[in-house]
Amino acid sequence: MSSPDLAPLTHGGDLGAARKLFPGAPEPFLDLSTGINPNPYPIRQLPPELFTELPQPEALEGLAQIAASGYGTPSQAHIVAAPGSQIVMICAAGLLAPGRAAILGPTYAEHARAAALAGHATEETEDAARLGEATLAVVVNPNNPDGRVTAKPALLSLADRLRQHGGLLIVDEAFMDAGPERESLAPEVARGGIVVLRSFGKFYGLPGLRLSFALTTPEIVERLLAALGPWPVSGPALAIGSRALADVEWKEAARASLATAAERLDRLLGDAGLEVIGGTPLFRLARSSAAERLYRKLGEQGVLVRRFDRRPDWLRFGLPGSEAEWLRLTEALKR
Repeated sequence: MSSPDLAPLTHGGDLGAARKLFPGAPEPFLDLSTGINPNPYPIRQLPPELFTELPQPEALEGLAQIAASGYGTPSQAHIVAAPGSQIVMICAAGLLAPGRAAILGPTYAEHARAAALAGHATEETEDAARLGEATLAVVVNPNNPDGRVTAKPALLSLADRLRQHGGLLIVDEAFMDAGPERESLAPEVARGGIVVLRSFGKFYGLPGLRLSFALTTPEIVERLLAALGPWPVSGPALAIGSRALADVEWKEAARASLATAAERLDRLLGDAGLEVIGGTPLFRLARSSAAERLYRKLGEQGVLVRRFDRRPDWLRFGLPGSEAEWLRLTEALKR
C-alpha cells in the first residue's frame, strides 16, 4: 500500500491537490495526468448573446443533428447532448430498477460510483462473461487506462444477452474519436438496450466546455432529456460543439497528429527505461518497478502524471503539446 503522502489524486487534472503533494514544484505544472488533446480546437470570438441569453431549442437540435452525423448514429432522434459524461451516466444507470451492475475493469472508477448512486449493487470485474448476467453492464471502449479495445461483435452479443432479461449495456467511447472508429457502437444503437457515451472535451481539447453525448434509442433519449431538464448545454458549448463536430478536416488532421505524438511518447518512455503496456493516442500506460519513485521525482519537477493505487507499478502519461513541454518531460525523465 502506498504511503499517505502519495495517495493518488482522485482524478487527473487536479492541480490543487498536486500543489499540496509537491509544494516546492516549479510552476506552472506540466499536467500529463489527463487524456486530453494538448492542442485544442481553435475557438473563435463568440457573440455576447451566447452568454446573456438562454440557449434556444433550435441550437440544441442543430448540435444533435451535427453530432449524429459525426458519430454515425442513425439520426438526431438517437442522440442527446449533456453537460458531461458523469451526469448522463448517472441518468442512464437510473433508467433501470436497482439491480446488479458489472463494470469491465480495471477502468475509470467514476462509472462504478455512478451505478451505485443509481442504487445498483456494483462490482468491477475482469471477467467479461460476468457482464451478461448483470442488470447493467458498463464497458469503456477503448479502455482507460490500458487502451483495451473490445470488438464490436462481442459488444453486440453482450447487448443481445442483456436485452433478453431487460438489461442495459452502457459503452463509454470517450476516447473513440482518436481510436478505431470501426469498433464504435454508435451506428448500432437503434437495436435497443444500448447507450453509447461520447465525450467532446477529450479529443477536441476543451474539457472545460463540459459537453458530452448519449447515443441510444429515441425512447431512452426522451427519458434522458426529461432527467436532464431544460437547457442541459450552455450557449457557448452549443456554438463551439456544432462548429468543431462539423469540421471534418480538423478532425482528420488531429487524429494523425495524435497518433504521431503517441509514437513519440512511446519512444521517450522506452528510452527512460519504462515499459509501455497500452494506451490510446491520447495517453500511454507504462509499467516500472520504480513507478512510485518516478511519480514523486517527476512531481517534484512540476511534471504531473497519473498513478494508480491498486497498480503501484503503473503510470499513465498524457501527451505534451509544445516542443517546450516535450523538452521539459525529456529533461525530467533524465533527472
